[in-house]
Amino acid sequence: MSAKATNLNKHGAAIQLSRELGLGTTVVVQNKRGVQITARVVTQVSAVGGVHTYGIEFVEQNERSKSFWGIMFPSLT
Repeated sequence: MSAKATNLNKHGAAIQLSRELGLGTTVVVQNKRGVQITARVVTQVSAVGGVHTYGIEFVEQNERSKSFWGIMFPSLT
């Protein structure tokens, strides 16, 4: 199913799609480079006009998840 990722961060993102997902649901997210990663739905942000927005977090926090979005996030230190 097609979805749009917004508010990217190194632990996950917000995703928008036209179907309902339950909290705790595990999904497979694929980026434009074809790389897939497993994520968990942790919150529903909104549901407006048939578009549902959810906060997701990557199940595994490793090198693959750190580079998934193809951008570097600044260090907190």
